[in-house]
Amino acid sequence: MAFRGLDYYGIDELLTDEERLVRDTVRDFVDRAILPGIGKHWSAGTFPMELVAHFGELGLLGSSLTGYGCAGTSPTAYGLICQELERGDSGIRSFASVQSSLVMFPIHAFGSEEQKERWLPAMAAGKAIGCFGLTEPDFGSNPNGMLTSAVRTADGYRLNGTKRWITNGNIAQVALVWAKLDGVVRGFLVPTETPGFTARTIDGKWSLRASVTSELHLEDVNVGEDAILPGVSGMRGPLSCLSQARFGICYGAVGAAMACYDEALSYAKDRVQFSRPIAGYQLVQRKLVDMVSEITKAQLLAFRLGRLKESGKLTAGQISLAKRNNVSIARDIARDARDILGANGVTDDYQCGRHMLNLESVYTYEGTHDIHTLVVGQDVTGLAAFDR
Repeated sequence: MAFRGLDYYGIDELLTDEERLVRDTVRDFVDRAILPGIGKHWSAGTFPMELVAHFGELGLLGSSLTGYGCAGTSPTAYGLICQELERGDSGIRSFASVQSSLVMFPIHAFGSEEQKERWLPAMAAGKAIGCFGLTEPDFGSNPNGMLTSAVRTADGYRLNGTKRWITNGNIAQVALVWAKLDGVVRGFLVPTETPGFTARTIDGKWSLRASVTSELHLEDVNVGEDAILPGVSGMRGPLSCLSQARFGICYGAVGAAMACYDEALSYAKDRVQFSRPIAGYQLVQRKLVDMVSEITKAQLLAFRLGRLKESGKLTAGQISLAKRNNVSIARDIARDARDILGANGVTDDYQCGRHMLNLESVYTYEGTHDIHTLVVGQDVTGLAAFDR
């Protein structure tokens, strides 16, 4: 059945005409171009590369950036793009999120004019793909402990190190690699054809299977002086990128939850057991009402987050609270939806099992649930429960 977006509290009325148009355009695109084939891609462990050009045509890549071929939408519109893409699949939203927030944003915010001109128009059009090299095999929640190093050479820099769990790594034309130069974290734009740079696909995943996840190896990778991002140094660089991406995740998780609720509601109204649709039984209605309640709260959190971002008042703690809440409720909703569908919920004929597995990764990446708990804890108490 056609998707019916849950809007129990009339939040649509709070959106601008442009934001609703963007949301509805992407919603239609997801229905037409993503949902018919995403289950098979997920089962096969393949990413639908044919979508990238369409993302570019629709202005979905770097959408909230201005100039250089970017659409210049509001942050809320960008969030709604993420919502609808993740309604299709978390892996699809991850592709767009990495491209837009983790690579295009730092080039736009911290890059030289030459770097912006070289990469942003091509990336906005979907003609170049980027990846974000921060996480390492032994340093995920503590990225400041990274071992990847950069040393100065006569005409640039030499990079050595390993990055792991890197979305888009094997399909990227440029990698934004974070490395320590004289003990200070700096960002380097590394074309992936550079000698010494290799990417290996991480296989055997049971989550985000329709997304490319890679391990990057840099062995004496020599880049020029023009590779370094001149506008930022220290952990402020990668952390500001992660704030942009986490903002999108807050909306994206709502999309996954809405997809699962809509499927569970439709199924429960059609599935007859003991003489009536199972939607008429108290236990199923409780599950559905819990979904409506949690999605509505998550929608309001995401909406307020967008307006705070637009006013320049958004804090990292507020993003952490929303990421922590919205992904957690989406994870629970996916499980309850799978329960309502019974055995059918574990087949690729339905969405909720795929979302259920994907959300295990979203729960963990770009700050685990526990780390975001401690970020908010520090924000409200003034006391850090972990080293920074």
